[in-house]
Amino acid sequence: MPMTMMELQKSLRGLRLSGMSATLEARALQVAGRELDFLEAMSWLVQDELDRRRSRLLDRRFTQSGLTERKSLQDLDWSYNPKLPKRGVLELATLKHVDAKENVLLIGKPGTGKSHVAKALALIAIEHGYRVFYREAHVLIEEVHEARQLGGIGKYREQINGADLVVLDDLFLRRLPPTAGDEIADVLMSRYEKSSTVVTSNRPIEDWGALLGDVVVVAPLLDRLMHHGHILKFDGRSWRLKEAADRVAKQPTTA
Repeated sequence: MPMTMMELQKSLRGLRLSGMSATLEARALQVAGRELDFLEAMSWLVQDELDRRRSRLLDRRFTQSGLTERKSLQDLDWSYNPKLPKRGVLELATLKHVDAKENVLLIGKPGTGKSHVAKALALIAIEHGYRVFYREAHVLIEEVHEARQLGGIGKYREQINGADLVVLDDLFLRRLPPTAGDEIADVLMSRYEKSSTVVTSNRPIEDWGALLGDVVVVAPLLDRLMHHGHILKFDGRSWRLKEAADRVAKQPTTA
């Protein structure tokens, strides 16, 4: 005896074919209206299922990456800040540096778009099937410390080293503990010529020794970061100041 629509949808969900279940009724109406024949409708149902699974996979990879927002290079107003390294950024968007296992340093003034670009590159990598690990620098150090305290540092390192792309964002935005230099150097050294790492910072390289509290560790850290690497300098006007000015301009005036 043929199943009803509800029974068929329930069976599809039981088979974990939720994408087909969600669009079954719409596809059936298209067949009834002679917009699709049976084979075309079946083909679209399979595609619906594949689309649903890909969407869920991307959502899962996004959550696992540590990203909290989806940034796009299309959102950047290049005309507002013509000093931005647009050509270099768009070249990084090809993800050739990920395949080549090369590192990237985005350095420059606060508010010029370094973090936006880093997050956009991370999202592009996720959408292309790469495993991504994103952390702000101070969060990484906190998590390393917690992992050591709980005896899970080995597993945490595996998570970092298992990523095709690691993004270490806003290095030196906050004061780091004395051990930060060793921890950051360990991340870069363990991934050197094995996987790609992107680092963003608003502090010039010559200040890194003092900020890390260990001049000795800076040389090997920079060597791993810059050898076979890409350095993009961000300069110009601050996006945050522009956004603040825009908000003020939009506020209603009072008599």
